[in-house]
Amino acid sequence: MHSDIDGHTPEDMLEIEHDGMLKEAQKWLKETAQSCSTVAILVATVVFAAAYTIPGGTENGTPVFLHSSEFLFFTIMDVVALATSLASVVVFLSILTSPCELWDFHKSLPRKLNLGFALLFLSLMTTMLAFSATMLLTIRLEWKNWTSTLIYSAAFFPVTIFAIIQFPVYVMVRSITKHLWKQVKKVFPTRLIEHCMSNC
Repeated sequence: MHSDIDGHTPEDMLEIEHDGMLKEAQKWLKETAQSCSTVAILVATVVFAAAYTIPGGTENGTPVFLHSSEFLFFTIMDVVALATSLASVVVFLSILTSPCELWDFHKSLPRKLNLGFALLFLSLMTTMLAFSATMLLTIRLEWKNWTSTLIYSAAFFPVTIFAIIQFPVYVMVRSITKHLWKQVKKVFPTRLIEHCMSNC
């Protein structure tokens, strides 16, 4: 492998020259993963509690609205919300426990972050749908179409805001990753990059 006068390989030089940028990226990634995992844990707590406080209550241990389509919808959305929120917690925890080396920022960490965002978004969306189903079960007004439209619109409002805010972050992570990878490819020979990636 080629080295300069001081014995530094191209890989060493890349790490030395981009050390400050790497530390900033590590800090941002850890803070983002920590914040998102906190939100995901809160969602998991809410939907877990919702599973045991059944809308309409129970009669002799059987849910009152057991044969209602809204109750089935509530149950499915609650289970999906719990599964996706816990999965996003696992993904964000894997980011927090990863070493966050320079080569991890190529594919591994951006993929994990994008997967975590997607799972968190899905958990928030299904939580709001479960909430909507609960509202429909408890209100049961005569103008059902009008009521359900209003409730679903209100439920999707926070989900839409979350999507609008997080989508630019998702796009930014992808574009920065591609840009950095192009810069690395320009500086270092392809064989060296492949060798480093295979040893990671």
